[in-house]
Amino acid sequence: MNDNWINNPKLADIDKAKLEMLRSLASQGNTKGAGELLPFLLGAASQGKKSGMNFSASEISTIIDVLKAGKSPQEVQKLDKVIQLMKMIR
Repeated sequence: MNDNWINNPKLADIDKAKLEMLRSLASQGNTKGAGELLPFLLGAASQGKKSGMNFSASEISTIIDVLKAGKSPQEVQKLDKVIQLMKMIR
């Protein structure tokens, strides 16, 4: 994944520190295999909460929409599955 998504105008209202954290996570996540990705995301979410970095429902929805843009239907389906798993675990 490249960093082009972070420059999407839809993300303009999201705090730059939050976007930088997401960019860093995306970069780290690229090195994870399918079996490692969910534990990695859960750990990142936990760490974010501990540091006081919370995302509103609107911010999360916008970020997901941006990440889905230009993806194949299979990639969107995989992303949707990960999102559903995250919701079940929360």
